[in-house]
Amino acid sequence: MASKNQFEFHDFLPIMVNKLGGERLIEELCDGFQLLMDPIKCVITFDSLKKNSGVLGVGDLSDEDLLNMLKEGDSDGDGALNQMEFCVLMFRLSPGLMKESWRLLEVLYQH
Repeated sequence: MASKNQFEFHDFLPIMVNKLGGERLIEELCDGFQLLMDPIKCVITFDSLKKNSGVLGVGDLSDEDLLNMLKEGDSDGDGALNQMEFCVLMFRLSPGLMKESWRLLEVLYQH
């Protein structure tokens, strides 16, 4: 059970990959990006994430947690997430998907 300052993470991305396939999963991730982004700047900012995080069921995250999420995915250092950074972050945050990716790489290198 998660403590008051933590949330319980359920990794549904591998299930989504199996049910939707790769192309449809990317469409879903892009839809998620649209839900979280600032409609004027067309990126996910701290303010847009804070405002819209309840849509994802994580509206009780602290400002520090939200900032950490942004920092984790912000590969170009602009303080916001563009669509590509968001999609990459979603894959990186999926332990099941990452585990499967490593397994597939091992299989490829064995041949």
